[in-house]
Amino acid sequence: MNTSSTLFNQFNWLYSTIYFFKKNFAVLAGLGLIAGFGRVIQLGGFGEISSFLNIILEVVIETARVIMFLYVLGLANVKKGILRIKHLFTQQENRKQNWRIASQKVRKQWFSILLNLIAFSLIAWTLNYLIDLLAYETCLYLTLKKGGILSNSASEWTILLFFKNLSVIPITLVFEAVFLLWITNKYQINNRLQA
Repeated sequence: MNTSSTLFNQFNWLYSTIYFFKKNFAVLAGLGLIAGFGRVIQLGGFGEISSFLNIILEVVIETARVIMFLYVLGLANVKKGILRIKHLFTQQENRKQNWRIASQKVRKQWFSILLNLIAFSLIAWTLNYLIDLLAYETCLYLTLKKGGILSNSASEWTILLFFKNLSVIPITLVFEAVFLLWITNKYQINNRLQA
């Protein structure tokens, strides 16, 4: 086995995450935009809002995230994602089999799991660092306020959380959902659902 193939096998969970994110970018970005604009509105980016609207927006934001997770869990199909969750709780034999597969995979591939977690942590840290730079080290915040796009009472957090909802949060949800599929052998290296 050559080195690049071995390296690919070590990072196939992370590779699968990036592949899924890239292939389904439009849907994931759309759901991220819903959550991102919801956060901007909650933080007073466009002016003060009522407590009731704040609660409604929180429901919308969390619903977008749950839909995103189910979308990934169902391999680009929310309904299949819901069925996977349902089967986990209603089919005891399925649950036992998934637990057995996951336990074996953790024992055999613990080093690969550790490498993927470290690599993903570095990616997430880099994205967060770049978002911090964008919010605090550029003139974007001041330009948006000066242009009347953000209200005068808005803070840098509106920019931070908007961009986190477009990048770090979606890719983390994809990473977590792909892990559940990968650890139970439902997501193969060739990115197809195993029968």
